[in-house]
Amino acid sequence: MTPDLVAELLRQLLTQAMILAAPVLVAAVVLGFVLSLLQTLTSLQDQSLTSVPRLLAVGVLLLAGMPWFLGRMAAYTRALMLDLHRYLG
Repeated sequence: MTPDLVAELLRQLLTQAMILAAPVLVAAVVLGFVLSLLQTLTSLQDQSLTSVPRLLAVGVLLLAGMPWFLGRMAAYTRALMLDLHRYLG
């Protein structure tokens, strides 16, 4: 396996990881911003008001998006297995 091939595999892996993580991270950041803004406007300074809804939103998003996440990971794994001869030889 050449260094160029390793770099290509790593690039593909990181691309897939970013695509899979982006929806969850964006939802957590947007919800955190909205809740922080709400806390600032109402002068409520309880940490559980931001962490609990964010955890619930991330959990719901993970459950709702699970078919897409698994399909994306299965397609990537299938592509790796189909090109396995290229990586080993």
